[in-house]
Amino acid sequence: MRKAFPVPCDLVHTVIRDGGFLGAEPFHLTSSVVSVKQSSCVRICAEAVCSKIGIPVSLPQFFLDEQVLADQAQEQFPLALSRDDAKHAKVLRLGPGEHIAVVDAAQDYFECEIKSFEGSMPIVAISGHLDAKPLAAHICLVQGLAKGDKMETVIRHATELGISEFIPFAASRSIMRVDEKKAASKTERWQAIAKSAAMQSGQTHLAHVHQPMKLAQLKQTLSAFDAVVVCWEEAPGTALLRDALRPVVCNASADRLVQIAVVVGPEGGLTQEEVDAIIACNANARMVSLGSSILRTETAGIVAPALVLYEMGGLGAGERA
Repeated sequence: MRKAFPVPCDLVHTVIRDGGFLGAEPFHLTSSVVSVKQSSCVRICAEAVCSKIGIPVSLPQFFLDEQVLADQAQEQFPLALSRDDAKHAKVLRLGPGEHIAVVDAAQDYFECEIKSFEGSMPIVAISGHLDAKPLAAHICLVQGLAKGDKMETVIRHATELGISEFIPFAASRSIMRVDEKKAASKTERWQAIAKSAAMQSGQTHLAHVHQPMKLAQLKQTLSAFDAVVVCWEEAPGTALLRDALRPVVCNASADRLVQIAVVVGPEGGLTQEEVDAIIACNANARMVSLGSSILRTETAGIVAPALVLYEMGGLGAGERA
């Protein structure tokens, strides 16, 4: 995998200017990686310049639902993008000679070069195998159903952080109600948002969104997790997240990904009965406090899993001295 290192933005602009691309739209530099999001001509030239001076370029990324690239017998083959992803490729104005990152149905990670198009379907050749960044932990966010577009907001931003799984929870105080007829369509919509967020943020693991669960089903599901963290506004200030995670941190091993569920209530919060039931379903379930501030459900749904990821070594925590 190409190594990333800090490069000042003005250096990138200088390289483009000296290379004859004065007036080209600027690069976007994030996490020491240049992301080129402009026209095909500028993008191809910029990729070449950045490659020459050692600046890695983040590639447009796509997920495949069924195709396994290792099984392709031909050197060049059609990439089975979904209809929406094919539209996205068109919006990006990808063309022959450009490179993309692909996570296939076997969760394998490749860099591919676009050779041509058959209609809206790109014909590609594999340029190389990429190393996916390992997950710090498998984090499942149990989010109490919230009204409006709050669920979409939580799923989008939590996916960008690296959450692996979402369980919408039909809590007793949830204002939003999803009947069985609407559950499938809602879940499909949420899954599409998770996919879009993963593509945008460069996540190599696609989060799975479950259909909404009631308490009985949720308890059964949470019983299999290594730890369950219940974020509750009535938890004492001494109920620290770090203490709740200490058993799984101490017992973590390199050959198995720790599975942690993070439970966040809806606008009205979790009831005492719900908290007690969830705590009772798993021996490693603990209630925790997120501090003295009163957080909106959509805020807590992003902050809580981010804190758990950090405690497990993610979000740059592994780089701490």
